[in-house]
Amino acid sequence: MQLNAQKKNNDFRLHIRKTTSPVNIDGIVNEDAWRDTDVAKDFFMVLPQDTSKANQHSEIRMTYDDKNLYLVATFYNNIPGPYFVESLRRDFSFGKNDNFLVFIDPFNNQTTGFSFGTNAAGAQWDGTMYSGGSVDLNWDSKWISAVKQDKEKWVFEMSIPFKSIRYKKNVTEWGINFSRLDLKTSEKSSWTPIPRQFPTASLAYTGVLVWDAPPPEQGTNFSVIPYVLGAVGSEIDTDGEIVYEKKIGGDVKFGITSSLNLDLTINPDFSQVEVDRQVTNLDRYELFFPEKRQFFLENADLFANFGYPTIRPFFSRRIGLGVPIQAGARLSGNLNEKWRLGAMDIQTASMDETGLPNQNFGVISLQRKVFSRSSIGMMFVNKQSFNYPQDTDSLHAVYPKYNRNLGMEYNLASSNNLWTGKAFFFKSFSPNEQENGITQAAHIEYKSRKWNWRIQEEYVGEKYSAEVGFVPRNNYIRTSSFLEYLFFPKSSKVLSHGPKLYSSYFFNEQMEKTDNINVLQYSVNFRNRSSLKLNVFDENVELLEPFDPTGTGKDSLAAGTKHHWNGFIFDYVSKPQSMFTYSLRSRIGGYYEGGNRINITNELGYRFQPYVSLSSNVSYNYISLPEPWNVTEFWLIGSKIDITFTNKLFFSTLFQYNEQTKNFNLNSRFQWRYLPASDLFIVFTNNHLLEPYTGKSWSLTLKLTYWFNK
Repeated sequence: MQLNAQKKNNDFRLHIRKTTSPVNIDGIVNEDAWRDTDVAKDFFMVLPQDTSKANQHSEIRMTYDDKNLYLVATFYNNIPGPYFVESLRRDFSFGKNDNFLVFIDPFNNQTTGFSFGTNAAGAQWDGTMYSGGSVDLNWDSKWISAVKQDKEKWVFEMSIPFKSIRYKKNVTEWGINFSRLDLKTSEKSSWTPIPRQFPTASLAYTGVLVWDAPPPEQGTNFSVIPYVLGAVGSEIDTDGEIVYEKKIGGDVKFGITSSLNLDLTINPDFSQVEVDRQVTNLDRYELFFPEKRQFFLENADLFANFGYPTIRPFFSRRIGLGVPIQAGARLSGNLNEKWRLGAMDIQTASMDETGLPNQNFGVISLQRKVFSRSSIGMMFVNKQSFNYPQDTDSLHAVYPKYNRNLGMEYNLASSNNLWTGKAFFFKSFSPNEQENGITQAAHIEYKSRKWNWRIQEEYVGEKYSAEVGFVPRNNYIRTSSFLEYLFFPKSSKVLSHGPKLYSSYFFNEQMEKTDNINVLQYSVNFRNRSSLKLNVFDENVELLEPFDPTGTGKDSLAAGTKHHWNGFIFDYVSKPQSMFTYSLRSRIGGYYEGGNRINITNELGYRFQPYVSLSSNVSYNYISLPEPWNVTEFWLIGSKIDITFTNKLFFSTLFQYNEQTKNFNLNSRFQWRYLPASDLFIVFTNNHLLEPYTGKSWSLTLKLTYWFNK
């Protein structure tokens, strides 16, 4: 598996030298600083094929001074054609824009780092990197950039303050790579060669940025980000009474070292975060909605990536759920090239009307790199309740004094990224003996150009409890696997196609099967980046508790009943180059109690690039069951208007109607980034419950933030 081999592209080396000349970030390469630099060029094609050099020519230059890291990139158009961009919105969708991204691995550990970039119209992209090639775009940092374009080329120039990133001092080699996507030719290219089955973000395939001297020490890295807020609105349970709110608070960032950061928050506010997208819920278990709050996002993988998506011992959205967060602290980052640390403590308020006590949420994780890219991690999670409004047994039953999780995890990543895997074990602790249990799981996956397979097993005990985690299902043993093969025809239209077989089985602790699904899929990927997937599936379900198959409050099927059905799924996504884009997904097949279910989901988009993007999504469900359910139909409709006046001035409005829950929601947001990382927000939210439910809430919020740097 090549666990401890030298980095694959170690011979690709770009030398960076310090400049004493000023650099003006305007997208025009006319400064003396750029004349004496090495050039990263002769990119390799990654897609459609990874067997040749790129057809579209690119050149990258880098330099630095005492305060900033500079980069200028020039992208020539060997084939004439228009530029494709979705909008000027920050953290754009990668596959829908002509774009450039740089991936920086300051510790050269091939697992963590930072990503910066732009689309061809100048929209910025930034995020933290984790797990060897994933990018979390919820992280925002303070940096500036500019783009200029003409018919022959487009140029991107940027300046990143050294204080905006984390790195180890006295190190003269960083991992680095550059990626370009050109939609008119459907060509994705990279400075270093990368097998097509991996993303260009894969840190296993970075080259080396060689400094002429160690990067400047950051010195005192101290930032204060206060906010002031004024709001007016009414809640559903206040009979239309208008409430006014004034609020102040903010965050403090302090660089303990150049690679370890302390974040503090006092009276935080998250009113500018976009509301969750409504979904049709026909699942028997809780649905997952991602974390979007800025405080929880830097180095989030140290906390959020333990376990699997359905077995998370820690899930930050459990904190501050319907209750104010009073204060919090987070220490996270790299201790050295081998060790990473994450520690977080959050305090929430009590609520006399519900009996909710004060609660403290603490989590600590420690991760050590082993071999070339693998790691071993430990996590401890503690939820502690105190200062109960009334010290009664009933309140202690609803809000236990504590809930804790302790466990370890091993993450496998081979040096060439062909082999990945995970194994973990966690135990929960609670005053209630019925919540002291264990969970354990493991998998291994292999991914080459043509073959991709995975084997996985999971166990969640009946008594396992993670109150600060996301574990929607208990008391099961699960085995799952898939096997996929791709063909690469010489056809000018089809890039690849092939079958995939997927299987998942659930058992109880007596190894009696309760659920299983088998899926045969055939996928076709076209050279214009459109795709088609066809699935046939066979599914068995034994209900472990009563369940309403319509999700609308009708009668429930009895626990212990067994159900079997099969069906067909069609899924098509159009090419992103068109101004008009669409996708269509259709599911036709059986359902519970011998019934039938038809689902049609459609997404449409049209853009007047780069300023206006219109999108809509419509989902229709038709469920036919015997009495007493009979026929149930419901729609889910969403529409979004996204206007980006500049790459610093945005307006968006999201409309949503969910007939299943009888809910209409509107969320409008205006954002002016008047200075880097400093914003003015105006947010209007309206939530209306329709008959047979009643109630309406709305709010209008004005919020101003400012980033003070020292």
